[in-house]
Amino acid sequence: MNVSISGHHISVTEAMDKAVREKLEKVERHFDQIQSIKVILSLDNSGASDGGMKSHKAEAIMRVAGQEMFVQACEDDMYKAINDMADKLDRQVRKYKTRQERKKTQGAGRDGRYQDVTPAEIAPAV
Repeated sequence: MNVSISGHHISVTEAMDKAVREKLEKVERHFDQIQSIKVILSLDNSGASDGGMKSHKAEAIMRVAGQEMFVQACEDDMYKAINDMADKLDRQVRKYKTRQERKKTQGAGRDGRYQDVTPAEIAPAV
C-alpha cells in the first residue's frame, strides 16, 4: 500500500506520520486491495485571530480498484482528527467490501442462462 502524507499550513512531524500510518494499518487489515492513500493534514487559522479555536483537518483520498474514496475530519486536536479520519475511512472500506461481496453472491445465478418456463407449467389450462 502506497501512503503519502503531506501538510497544508502545518509541518508533518514524525509523531503525526507514525499516528497516521498506525491508523491506516487497521484499514488495510480489513481490505488488502488498496492501491494508494493520500493523506492531507491541514490547519485552519481563520478563527484564531478573533479568539476562536484553530481547526485541525485530516483528509484522505484512497484509491481501490478504479474507484476513489474521500473522507475528512475536523477537530480541535490533530490526533483526534486523524483518529476520526481513519474511522470514517475504515467504515467506507467495510461498506465497499460488503457491496463487492454482495455483488459476487447475488450475481452468481445470473450467468446469462435463463430457464424457459411456459404458461402451461405455471397453471393448468382452463
